Amino acid sequence: MTLEELTAWLKEQGEPAFRAKQIFHWLYRGVTSFDEMSDLSKALRQKLAGQCFLTVPKVVRKQVSKLDGTIKYLWELSDGNCIETVLMRYQHGNTVCISCQVGCRMGCAFCASTLAGKVRDLTPAEMIAQVLFTQLDSGEPISNIVLMGIGEPLDNFDTVMKFLTLVNHPEGLNIGMRHISLSTCGLTDKIDKLAQYGLQLTLSVSLHAPDDETRSKIMPVNRSVGVEKLMETCRRYFQTTGRRISYEYAMIDGVNDSDWQADLLASLLKGTPGHVNLIPLNDVEESPLKPSRRVAAFQKRLERHGVTVTVRRKLGGDIDASCGQLRRKAMKEDKSQP
Repeated sequence: MTLEELTAWLKEQGEPAFRAKQIFHWLYRGVTSFDEMSDLSKALRQKLAGQCFLTVPKVVRKQVSKLDGTIKYLWELSDGNCIETVLMRYQHGNTVCISCQVGCRMGCAFCASTLAGKVRDLTPAEMIAQVLFTQLDSGEPISNIVLMGIGEPLDNFDTVMKFLTLVNHPEGLNIGMRHISLSTCGLTDKIDKLAQYGLQLTLSVSLHAPDDETRSKIMPVNRSVGVEKLMETCRRYFQTTGRRISYEYAMIDGVNDSDWQADLLASLLKGTPGHVNLIPLNDVEESPLKPSRRVAAFQKRLERHGVTVTVRRKLGGDIDASCGQLRRKAMKEDKSQP
């Protein structure tokens, strides 16, 4: 619930409005039962326990990288499904990468999250809980959020918008929109819808190929959209919001890493402020796709065209930190149990 929704609900219960802020504060301290809300009357705590529930995920696995301190959590939700969250440490602060769905239906060939398809959408509470309980369990303050975990954020649009409202609330976690990145595989109608909100977040578009033939092979969503329509939508987004888009580009050996593809990518971005983030591909056991050996050459070619390019620092390589890998491993192990 938002603070406003909680206030309205309490009024319906005959409770004073000021109780809403008390409860809201307790929720964002990470209480796991209503009994912990010590400044509420026993009667109100019993009423809450009888009519409401708290979303408290359970840590099934926690892996800590010996290389860089990255932490990966596998959380079990109330219905037994599992999702992943990753805490990454940078000089500018700690970033948490969260999931928005159990599984994914987008079918991208290089991603472990989508191998078993989509099970269901997460709730706003399940998204908030990833940030809150990662912070509490790790003891590390979180300053940045990326919606790049399991699932397609814009395929769960209403939930994600409510999550953004909650996580940005000054009485809650109070994480500013400029510290939040939302990644999409390119649902053009939803990108247009997002633009109307005028949020100051960073939109990251998972492009991964500049031509329809290649992109359609590795990203089925492209078959109904096409690169040109996607880029037109991105240009509209920039014109509407004034926010520069980050284009994610997973470097796949022999698939999307040729010189002509670098040239085509540069031409697509010409005239629209943008930033290309080259991603060294993580090996996914079930995928035949392998990491590119031409990341540096591809980067230099783009830079010669005047494109702003960075190469994503690879974190958590020793702990299955790539999206969906840990959940996939746990699912396999569960099936092997008698």
